[in-house]
Amino acid sequence: MRVLTVNPGSSSVKLSLLEADDTVRARIELPTGGADRAAERVLASVARLPRPDAVGIRFVHGGRDYIQPVLIDDEVTKRLDALADLAPLHQPLSLHALGEIRRALPGVPAVACFDTAFHATLPEAAATYAIPAEWRERFGLRRYGFHGLSHSYAARRAAELLDADLSGLRLVVCHLGAGASLCAVAGGRSVDTTMGFTPLDGLVMATRAGAIDPGIPLWLLAHGVPAAEVSDGLEHHSGLRALAGTGDMRELRSRAAAGDEAVASALAVYHHRLRACAAAMTAALGGLDALVFTGGIGEHDPLARRRLVADLAYLGARIDPERNAAAHGDTLISPPDAAVAAVVVTAREDLEIAAGTRTALHAR
Repeated sequence: MRVLTVNPGSSSVKLSLLEADDTVRARIELPTGGADRAAERVLASVARLPRPDAVGIRFVHGGRDYIQPVLIDDEVTKRLDALADLAPLHQPLSLHALGEIRRALPGVPAVACFDTAFHATLPEAAATYAIPAEWRERFGLRRYGFHGLSHSYAARRAAELLDADLSGLRLVVCHLGAGASLCAVAGGRSVDTTMGFTPLDGLVMATRAGAIDPGIPLWLLAHGVPAAEVSDGLEHHSGLRALAGTGDMRELRSRAAAGDEAVASALAVYHHRLRACAAAMTAALGGLDALVFTGGIGEHDPLARRRLVADLAYLGARIDPERNAAAHGDTLISPPDAAVAAVVVTAREDLEIAAGTRTALHAR
């Protein structure tokens, strides 16, 4: 089954056309530039590709109901649209892309694959918020977790690189990019993660603040700041952009090397939160066998990898400086005798989406 995968992210939409053996026939990355423009680019790009047998689309949020890939029909579309306010950076992009795919490929089945699904295994203690039961039950307020497609693939691929059985590994998977989250993976299952009810929680990100005192938005609302402004500020104008004027890590590294003190301070905040969250993930695991780096920053920023490994040296984490500096593609970057290994894995959400699409359609 030839599958076209559609992966809307924080800063780009990635298209991959995979043959039945997962050989990549074509790969296209498009800037988002807003849902409408992104959808138009998707339509134009799909028109140039060979016709697929099925389409798999990444949806960030599946809510309480969708914990497996699902064939999209009108009812599924309606329910996914209802979840858009929980992931406003991504869900509208996926829905717009779905509309353009239906126009470009009438009759081709489309399957939704969910970032939240991998975290359906979270223990109740990790998923439950200590808030009134009426809220939890009425609105489905719980920790959902995100980047599940990436975390799932990276964990399996890391086990292969370590020549180890995934069922016996304790991994902290670090998906570091414009959006970022960590996942504690025990025996191939998600047991804790840094993002929560929405993708706003956890690490400092390009434009999102990550975890903050919930009293801050309440205070702002009580002092007359409109809810829409609070939401926009937390989604689009916080994080590294708020601290240093940009969320582009490459630019920040360049400015830091030139002695920019504001950038140095911003990176200190970024790494402080990353270290604290990584340590929390190891506590959920009861130890650590390997750190796994993926995502744009995780794959391409040796300084971020080196610093986090050094921060967790007390657990036995070590890095090989030469391997780390030269890392390209899927590779081990720690010495062979390290008590805690460090691995870089190229993000391949397309493979997860294609596998989920085939599974959903074969189950019909």
